[in-house]
Amino acid sequence: MQKHWIPLLAATMFASAIHAQTIPNVFRKNGKNDSAATQVKLPNIFGKGKAGTNLSATEVSAGLKEALTIGAQRATGKLSVADGFFRDAALKILMPPEAKKLESTLRSMGMNRQVDAAILAMNRAAEDAAGSASKIFVDAVKGMTIQDALGILRGGDNAATNFLKDKTTASLVSAFQPVIGESLKKVDATRHWTTITTAYNTVSREKVNTDLTGYVTEKALAGIFLQLSQEEQSIRKDPAARTTELLKKVFQ
Repeated sequence: MQKHWIPLLAATMFASAIHAQTIPNVFRKNGKNDSAATQVKLPNIFGKGKAGTNLSATEVSAGLKEALTIGAQRATGKLSVADGFFRDAALKILMPPEAKKLESTLRSMGMNRQVDAAILAMNRAAEDAAGSASKIFVDAVKGMTIQDALGILRGGDNAATNFLKDKTTASLVSAFQPVIGESLKKVDATRHWTTITTAYNTVSREKVNTDLTGYVTEKALAGIFLQLSQEEQSIRKDPAARTTELLKKVFQ
């Protein structure tokens, strides 16, 4: 019986410690195939676009780079402020699915406020890290080739987002983990989470991931790419979202 109280006691300590700490409010020509001279006949892939519009490959590339840059800046700008994750139901980071039983136990003990504080801490950490994504996205866009642009042009509705996901995920993980780790450390979340989950895993068949920083990093990345996808869809389908002349020309 005593063994089963170990994870419960650790859970109480974890939730209480998180709740007791101060959580910050805010956590970015040569040759016949010369690319500039190549004319690209744009297919009707941008919603209600005009099929058959002729643009040079260079114009297409510049337009897509601008769209990606603007979309990335909008996405990271929305998520890197207080409540960017926490107040968005689609992005809010909750307890890991395998920890639902543990969360339920704590709430049944009347520790709703402490559990909610722990959830808030995870979201604040993601918001802290989101600001560092903007530069990584912009650097990836700068390195985009004309062939990359044409691949995005001919791809699906999320082709631009998928391009950035492929090019930036490793860099984002490297940038996010230290920020998220430090943010969680401020409220002792990492130490207490490791204690509680290690103890819980000794008596439960359903194991809980002890790496809180890794979990929050994973969820933060998923949230940013979801937001980026929404920004891409907006530029593709909503004329009002095309805020520059080049975007209006390419995505007409």
